[in-house]
Amino acid sequence: MNEERTLAIVKPDATARGLVPEITNRIQEAGLRIVALRTLRLTEAEAGGFYAVHRERPFFGSLCRYMSSGPIVVAVLEGDGAIKRWRDLMGATDPAEAADGTIRKDLGESKERNSTHGSDATETAQFEICYFFSGLDLVRLSDAG
Repeated sequence: MNEERTLAIVKPDATARGLVPEITNRIQEAGLRIVALRTLRLTEAEAGGFYAVHRERPFFGSLCRYMSSGPIVVAVLEGDGAIKRWRDLMGATDPAEAADGTIRKDLGESKERNSTHGSDATETAQFEICYFFSGLDLVRLSDAG
């Protein structure tokens, strides 16, 4: 495996239900490090910019409205194989199809309201991390002296 970073989002349905501590605990218990963390609320236009890759998909408008409907928590996770490990921890997009013990199976409500988002590839992770965090946000504490 290799040391990498990925973006994690705790979506509005999970923040509204007070699930941020549960999800961040699962992240840390899985051995991933949280190197940046921020709570914010997206506008519909900001959500549209983040999900621009899906602009032509039928669910795009609904997704942007949902992602701007309440606070989200964005985090940068770091560790060996972080992208795959976070995606495995989240489970399948549809909670009904997710494996037992995954976040989406245990906490998700529907395919859209599935509690979490995660980058699906290295290039996606780079774009997504930069969408929410500047370089200064990502300085490792061990590198800061």
